[in-house]
Amino acid sequence: AVPRARVVALYVHGTAVAAMHAGQVGVVVLDSTPFYAESGGQVGDAGELVAADGAVRFAVSDTQKIQPDVFGHHGTLAAGTLEVGDTVDAIVDARRRARTVRNHSATHLMHKALREVLGPHVQQKGSLVDASKTRFDFAHHAPMTADQIRRVESIVNREILANAETQARVMAFDDAVKAGAMALFGEKYGDSVRVLDIGTSRELCGGTHVARTGDIGLFKIVAESGVAAGVRRVEAVTGENALAWVQELDDRVGEAAAALKAPVAELVAKIGQTLDHAKALEKELARLKSKLAASQGDDLAGQAVEVNGLKVLAATLEGADVATLRETMDKLKDRLKTAAIVLAAVDGAKVSLIAGVTADATSKVKAGELVNFVARQVGGKGGGRPDMAQAGGTEPAHLPAALAGVADWVRERA
Repeated sequence: AVPRARVVALYVHGTAVAAMHAGQVGVVVLDSTPFYAESGGQVGDAGELVAADGAVRFAVSDTQKIQPDVFGHHGTLAAGTLEVGDTVDAIVDARRRARTVRNHSATHLMHKALREVLGPHVQQKGSLVDASKTRFDFAHHAPMTADQIRRVESIVNREILANAETQARVMAFDDAVKAGAMALFGEKYGDSVRVLDIGTSRELCGGTHVARTGDIGLFKIVAESGVAAGVRRVEAVTGENALAWVQELDDRVGEAAAALKAPVAELVAKIGQTLDHAKALEKELARLKSKLAASQGDDLAGQAVEVNGLKVLAATLEGADVATLRETMDKLKDRLKTAAIVLAAVDGAKVSLIAGVTADATSKVKAGELVNFVARQVGGKGGGRPDMAQAGGTEPAHLPAALAGVADWVRERA
């Protein structure tokens, strides 16, 4: 049977009202409720409050505690008019609750497993349990290794497969602690507490939980990270969410195998072969670029002009990267002997510049000043040593004019 309850208070924009009308967002307080209010890291229930044979419907998006024993049902009145004193059917979203319950129960098992694998120093520092996941923060000094994560998963899933019955008891706090129940650091407890036994875990908890560990289904850790000094965070999924996560991963692996034209069982080996092949191609590309640089260096040397005893060259190398520019620069300096050189390359809107001045000419011309002369005209800046400097820019349209002015710039200084 659906629990029935009486409306004892209504709030719209934080103000008490006698009635709420369709479309208004507000809070409904009942004299009793099956809804769970957010507490202990578990989010509040969602669902629906229905009156007048369905003519009045209040969509509950969240449930929060107004006072320890007074729950506020937050949401929107979807239809009709709801008044103080009305009787409603309180319908919890069962699927959302079931998913949240699975995640909460798994959190208890995971907490115990983390202490087994990492050590007794592990203490809960925060948690968030909702319908999609459990997020658990705990004290630990280092990232978890892949092996540690697998061990925690194995321990939790063994507890799930054991399908042990969950037991909840109310007892005095001191008696609960003596019985081995784990109390969370920083949490405030009354004289009487609820002790939850789930699998081999025993903790103080007032949340909703599965009837048997097997109800959790599959448990899978999907993320591990650091959130503060000495605090790690684990996120995990259970049940339908865990199945969906595994199936999505399986799809991605299948897509990768198809792209590489390999059976899934041979995927790792195929990736290794592909990476080796890519490295070989990169090595061959570097060799060809070096050869091209040498060839371009020979061609460019003939374009140098003499300015007051210095060979001056300013040119663009098509398709070159920074490494190729440097290699070509070294070859040109060797070839031209006494020289001031600027080389450029364009990749989309990016301009790469390198300037070189032979050692016997740095007293007259500094490479850093030379490269900045060109860089400023193409929307950039740079710097370096007197004999070698590098710069970048973002206005390639101005590059031809900037390079054309290099000879005159050198003439003024040499």
